[in-house]
Amino acid sequence: MGWPQRRVGVPLKSLTSLWSCMANELAVRCCTSAARDITTVASRVEHEGLSFLAITLANYGKAVEKWLDQGFVDPWDATEFSFGSRLNGLPPFLMGFLDRVFDAASGVLLENPCIEAIYSIRQLTLIFGKIALPDEPRKGLVSLVGNPRVVSEKRERRAMLEYIQCEHDVREANSRLFSHDWEAFGRISSLLFDETFLRIDSDIVLGKLVPKHGPGAVADRLTSNGKWNLRTWPARLRQYFPPEEFLIANEKPERVSALLEELSIIEPGAETPVRVVSVPKTLKTPRIIAIEPTAMQYAQQSLFRSFREHLREDDILSRMVGIESQDPNRFMARVGSLSGDLATLDLSEASDRVSMQHVDNLLARHSALHGAVKACRSSKAAVRGHGTLSLAKFASMGSALCFPIEAMVFLTVVFIGIQKELSMPLSRENLEKDFLGRVRIFGDDIIVPREFVLSVVHELENFGLRVNVRKSYWTGRFRESCGKEYYDGEDVSIVRVRRILPRQRQDAIGVISTVSLRNQAYWAGLWQTARWLDTYLRKLLIEFPNVGPDSPVLGRESALGYQFQRVDRNTYGPLVKGYYIRAKSPIDHLEGEGALLKCLIGDPVDLAPSVERDFLEALLFDVASVDSEHLERSGRPEHVSIKLGWRAPY
Repeated sequence: MGWPQRRVGVPLKSLTSLWSCMANELAVRCCTSAARDITTVASRVEHEGLSFLAITLANYGKAVEKWLDQGFVDPWDATEFSFGSRLNGLPPFLMGFLDRVFDAASGVLLENPCIEAIYSIRQLTLIFGKIALPDEPRKGLVSLVGNPRVVSEKRERRAMLEYIQCEHDVREANSRLFSHDWEAFGRISSLLFDETFLRIDSDIVLGKLVPKHGPGAVADRLTSNGKWNLRTWPARLRQYFPPEEFLIANEKPERVSALLEELSIIEPGAETPVRVVSVPKTLKTPRIIAIEPTAMQYAQQSLFRSFREHLREDDILSRMVGIESQDPNRFMARVGSLSGDLATLDLSEASDRVSMQHVDNLLARHSALHGAVKACRSSKAAVRGHGTLSLAKFASMGSALCFPIEAMVFLTVVFIGIQKELSMPLSRENLEKDFLGRVRIFGDDIIVPREFVLSVVHELENFGLRVNVRKSYWTGRFRESCGKEYYDGEDVSIVRVRRILPRQRQDAIGVISTVSLRNQAYWAGLWQTARWLDTYLRKLLIEFPNVGPDSPVLGRESALGYQFQRVDRNTYGPLVKGYYIRAKSPIDHLEGEGALLKCLIGDPVDLAPSVERDFLEALLFDVASVDSEHLERSGRPEHVSIKLGWRAPY
């Protein structure tokens, strides 16, 4: 088919060709044809651009997930697609796959739907749902969705307005709650966390907290190594986070005196507010995070370490609150899809809807911990276009304490709902006997027994949280948690395109992302799609060898193993010629007291999982970790490139 260059640029042509290849491959696996679907996608992309692939098609995929959960097709969930003259039944688009899942006449879910078809529908509709546009308009990209920068600014303004509205919602929700609500909240939180909080209290009182800096940005714009020479300290931190213990490694009296002379104490009215910014999430919606001031983040990280260590020690909480691993949530989601006994819930704007009032009631019985958390919590935010405002929410993503605190608030509210449904008070014995392996929280992903789900959802909403019903499942056999999806015990998770396919080798980020996509497609069994991407990448890369999964070389992963072309003269290890990633941290010299402090307590790799990271973010995160040059270079790389050379294939 001829592609009008005026309407569809080369990047869109490659994305549509990729979709067509995948559709044909999946159609063969499902013993059907995708010819009409390919024609439909080509026509709509020509007229609607990238928004059809990234928004319209993704919304259709989310509608199908809802149909799987409720057990029948609802035409009103997919109004951008034709359903013909029928009031029910299936839409013509992807009909060959849909009629293996739903009854073609009535639209009712089949008793034994084809798992392969369910996977295929999800893969074909959601593949571009989280694609990111380049930061700058480029030749051939303007036709995607108009001017990318203009669209981005418009959506960012809307996201900031939603942030402000969320703040109003939090205040209103707080005013709605009655004293008996808070009494139930206090009792359940005491039952769950008293022993753990006592241990953290002890860490604070005995001065056992160990702080750290991470490689991320800070509101006062210090460099990565520059943070270790921090010489400003908010006055309200001093009681729980003494600067003489947190800012110097040498405890000699003369060094402490010198530090205190250099130190600038910041009164509450002069503190730097958190800086609210948007970062890419999907083409449709940016993610809002808050960049914390250096001193606040430094103190928060010390408390996060203590939370993490003591939650691990509790036999019940370690199995109900996830701080590090998502695997238990994923396993429980699979079990829930197979048995139907477990529900998976997802919260909208989860971090921003946890109020300071929630946290006050959570920690009220532990004065040292309560005081320390309040001391290192930023109470004001600078919001672009709206000035500086006081916060009713506890913290947005970006605070090191956001992740563990929100999980504990959610767990408390979940058990309030369960207790009300049981009409009897819970005890630690009940928790261990009846709910281990049935209740778990990881961030905003919640798993609860299905028989309590309506009561739990009611209490979550009652406490001002918002359940995303479009991503919460309990009636059918579809479940989703922590990025993995299951139907009837089968993994139907998909491969996603994260970035526009590159047009030249100099687009290093695009090349890295596309190589990752190729290898994910291969291991997902999409071998024709992987072969299409092989052909595409060979046009960009002079060398594209077979390598192992852990090789520094950008290459093809294969079940057949790796190849090598020569032997290293010094180690006699195999070498292969290919492109490897070059991403040096910026020059950031550190010496003296700050260098000693970093060497003794620095641990930038060990960060709170407050923000979901994609493939590229993980790459930059790894490069920013401590190495032999960490006192000369530090922080996330400003530039990423690829270079041809000889490296190990494994």
